[in-house]
Amino acid sequence: MKLKVGDIAPSFKLISSDKKEVSLSDFNGKNLIVHFFPASFTGVCTTQLCTVRDAIATYHNSTCDVVAISVDLPFTLDKFKELQNLNFTLLSDFNKEASTAYDAIYENWILGLKGVSKRAAFVIDGNGVIQYAEVLESAGDLPNFTAINETLASL
Repeated sequence: MKLKVGDIAPSFKLISSDKKEVSLSDFNGKNLIVHFFPASFTGVCTTQLCTVRDAIATYHNSTCDVVAISVDLPFTLDKFKELQNLNFTLLSDFNKEASTAYDAIYENWILGLKGVSKRAAFVIDGNGVIQYAEVLESAGDLPNFTAINETLASL
């Protein structure tokens, strides 16, 4: 089922790169940008997350927060976060539950790898309603950061 604007965001409970449990409900009352990405240490994923890092002042404030989700292990995410100086929460969806719930998962990716997060972006308002939804079929494409920013400005 493809999620769309107006849908209630599926809940999740994942482990962060610093080995803490993080739930969607932790962000109640705040807007939340959720980025999904296929794999740490790959070119386009690094560009996606470094773009977020470099614009964090726009996103990360008293009314908005950011998380990024992949199927990487928390330990891998921790090293990736450290090396790229990422200043937002990375979450491990190793069991593929959030990626599946957000319809952001490749059944078959590259090199025969299965169950990898698609590149995707969602803006969820403080009431848990999706205000922006973008799931990309091509892992080589980046989310539409302009549309994300415009959505946030309208909230």
